[in-house]
Amino acid sequence: MFKVYIYVLDTLADWELGYVTAELNSGRFFKKGAPEVSAKTVAISKEPVKTMGGLTIVPDCTIDKIVISAKSVLLLPGANTWDDPKHRAIIQKAGEFLSAGAMVCAICGATAALANAGLLDQRPHTSNGAGYLEMVSPNYKGQKFFVDTPSVADHNLITASSTGALLWAKQIFERLDVFQHNTLEAWYAYFSTNEAQHFFALMQTLR
Repeated sequence: MFKVYIYVLDTLADWELGYVTAELNSGRFFKKGAPEVSAKTVAISKEPVKTMGGLTIVPDCTIDKIVISAKSVLLLPGANTWDDPKHRAIIQKAGEFLSAGAMVCAICGATAALANAGLLDQRPHTSNGAGYLEMVSPNYKGQKFFVDTPSVADHNLITASSTGALLWAKQIFERLDVFQHNTLEAWYAYFSTNEAQHFFALMQTLR
């Protein structure tokens, strides 16, 4: 079973997690025999957080309850509050995930927090355009590993820009191996093009 920990913090960018959390929770397009997935929200405390969209989330657990294994996954969404020192604890935990071979998936502002901690200095990654990480992450030294694309998957690290949520989700599903290949391709094609043919192809893969 994959244990997915979704870090939640004030001003969390709601839309960036939508594709991932909806599919992992519902399993509606999972292939037969797909590994089970358990998802929990995690935060620095059990106090409610308020998303950018104004939704209130009560965290399921705190950072100290995270258990890291080869089948652990950490999702780090964008937010306007990543520069608050209190979030360094989850970034430290992200380093432990990477060292253990567990997945870390960061998007938008979360990539800046990883960059500032030196976790992107030696690995292919992306963020909100060339120059963004230099501007917001004083300790960043990974310029030669930056890839100017919406989302980059490098083994157990998947990073994305604020516009890369769909591709980011696709790459996460690929890594977890929960979709059939043709189902995932049709799913991605439909949501990225809005062409009806891909919707019907998606439905056909589920028969």
